[in-house]
Amino acid sequence: MIETTVDEVLANVGREVGVSPWRTVSQDIIDKFADATDDHQFIHTDPARAARETQFGGTIAHGFLLLSLLSAMTFETLRPIRGGGMGINQGFESIKFIAPVRSGARIRTRFTLAKAKARPSGWLETTYDVTIEVEGGGKPALTARWMTLTAIDPAMVPA
Repeated sequence: MIETTVDEVLANVGREVGVSPWRTVSQDIIDKFADATDDHQFIHTDPARAARETQFGGTIAHGFLLLSLLSAMTFETLRPIRGGGMGINQGFESIKFIAPVRSGARIRTRFTLAKAKARPSGWLETTYDVTIEVEGGGKPALTARWMTLTAIDPAMVPA
């Protein structure tokens, strides 16, 4: 993947900076997430019961599973920063789970760079407005404002 520079990141504030490839949210992924988080509510893990007892027609992904997939979709989509080091989550200003994601559905994420600031201490602070779309769906599954930090060489901070 082609790298970007700190200056290019700062110049892209307010712009959509990437759309991830589609990815399928399979029942296997949902079940593994249920095992990892000990959240085995039937709406996620029992397809027959979920079909019988919910309006979803089957199982749906955990909202927190969708949130956790943002990291993978970021690495698939956003250009790495030339000379950048580790990246860490700083938090979320907002998260909204809007529409369910049924098992087997395909999702993708749109990334808009809402804010960016290069700190003299050697951190690039970025805030993204992210929207997870469901293929063929009318409403997004999730919207969030996500804050991240990327280690950069302090010499890369614009004057």
